[in-house]
Amino acid sequence: MSDLHKDYLKETFAADGTLTGVSFEIPPDFNFAYDVVDRIAREQPGRRALEWCNVAGEERTLSFEDVARESDRAASFFRSLGIGRGDRVMLILKRHYQFWFAAMALHKLGAVCIPATNQLQVKDLVYRFEAASVKAVVCTAEGEVAANVEKAVESSPGVQVRILVRGEREGWLSYVRGTAEAVPFVRPTGADAPVVSDTMLLYFTSGTTGLPKMVSHDYSYPLGHIVTAKHWHNVVPDGLHFTVSETGWAKSVWGKLYGQWLMEAGIFVYDFDRFVPAELLSRIEKYRITTFCAPPTIYRFLIKEDLTKYDLSSLRYATIAGEALNPEVFEQFLKATGLKLMEGFGQTETTVQIANFPWMEPKPGSMGRPNPMYDILLADEDGNAVRAGQVGEICIRTDKGRPVGMFGGYLMNEQLTRKVWHDGVYHTGDMAWRDEDGHFWYVGRDDDIIKSSGYRIGPFEVESVLMEHPAVLECAVIGVPDPVRTQVVKATVVPARGYVPSEALALELQEYVKTHTAPYKYPRILEFATELPKTISGKIRRTEIRARHKDQDKGDPS
Repeated sequence: MSDLHKDYLKETFAADGTLTGVSFEIPPDFNFAYDVVDRIAREQPGRRALEWCNVAGEERTLSFEDVARESDRAASFFRSLGIGRGDRVMLILKRHYQFWFAAMALHKLGAVCIPATNQLQVKDLVYRFEAASVKAVVCTAEGEVAANVEKAVESSPGVQVRILVRGEREGWLSYVRGTAEAVPFVRPTGADAPVVSDTMLLYFTSGTTGLPKMVSHDYSYPLGHIVTAKHWHNVVPDGLHFTVSETGWAKSVWGKLYGQWLMEAGIFVYDFDRFVPAELLSRIEKYRITTFCAPPTIYRFLIKEDLTKYDLSSLRYATIAGEALNPEVFEQFLKATGLKLMEGFGQTETTVQIANFPWMEPKPGSMGRPNPMYDILLADEDGNAVRAGQVGEICIRTDKGRPVGMFGGYLMNEQLTRKVWHDGVYHTGDMAWRDEDGHFWYVGRDDDIIKSSGYRIGPFEVESVLMEHPAVLECAVIGVPDPVRTQVVKATVVPARGYVPSEALALELQEYVKTHTAPYKYPRILEFATELPKTISGKIRRTEIRARHKDQDKGDPS
């Protein structure tokens, strides 16, 4: 191990091993593809970079030398098509290993990489193509994605180049042929060479409350993820890290790319479309995964399986993010595996802001403590710091500088950027409280806070209690209008296998909440559903649940 990451990150620790401070040294031309991937390929060409498999049984083990070589070929191919510095290129590649080649190729060229999920429909693609002025699309041949892109391009003439991966299609360029026939790649120089302040990555947020926003990150962004991988995921160079995320989401580069490779660790990729708990567990067993990260939804299904059927002894660390962690999930996973789930919190706009780190003893349900990279402030509506035990908005002070890994703003939307980032403070819109030990506890999005009879109720705290009941597989809590209490708590529950919705079960669940938390928090309205509405990134759409309730109040049977 060369400790490559130490060339960029300087850390200070307390006597007990707690990370107390970080500072970065960033060259003006830092480029992850050249300075990390290509460097490791030169110094340790055989080091494992990627272990890939798919549902069909195909397997590939890729070294850093492989990734460097294949990304050079892709860069040469893309450049032959007129793609260069500043051009915006969308990658819709599911979990195909070609994503890593294409992303590194775009970094080498200075083009803007726009990862996108294969679940996007035509209207979603049209919006993104137009909003980001997309020039090229590199797309999977599987499913309806290519057909949807073709329909979207009819309304988006700015898309000049279409490249297909893992298949052939009339009117598309072949990634396989194009990279095979590419001339040797030469690194750009002069005005064609990217610099660290250029936009490297562009993400569309999942849009739980409105149209997706365009989050812009520059070439320093990968360095912010050293702490993500080293101190939250706790990866080791010769281990194999598995983050369950499709490449279209920011969580993918959190756990399947930048920080892990800066730590010279291997990344595991399981290329699947439909999540089947047993199949995922069998891959953890077969490939001897050492560190694992997934959202709560995945863990909820895993703990419903008979985990004694699988040899999970290779797992030494497990993390969780995406939504707040229900304590019941923590306890059940600990009982089954002996591993304590280490929760983390962050956004597409940042790296991990708050987390349970290895030097901490986690409190089930707590997000942990702030990452020293970020100056975290819990603020009231007037921007003043709140006391321990009081709910406030999670904010980041930036008056002394923008943290490495934090976004530069919403592309082409200065008004929205100023709305959330002003007076030296960035407002996340997420609410939490801090206990006397400095641990943060998630409450909910600012828009989701329920105000009932003078009480402020976070939906997550009610959901956490409901999740403890064996009859509940998933649930979502919202506030609905009430003429007496302003709002009352409403819960929508997806029953666990073996439980049938009934009035008696609803009363049982309501009584359970009354007796396991403050009685005023119990859901006065409880309904059952077969599934919860979610964004394409898997987050619960409480706005849709609220809209449905409004329609029901109007007598709309839909």
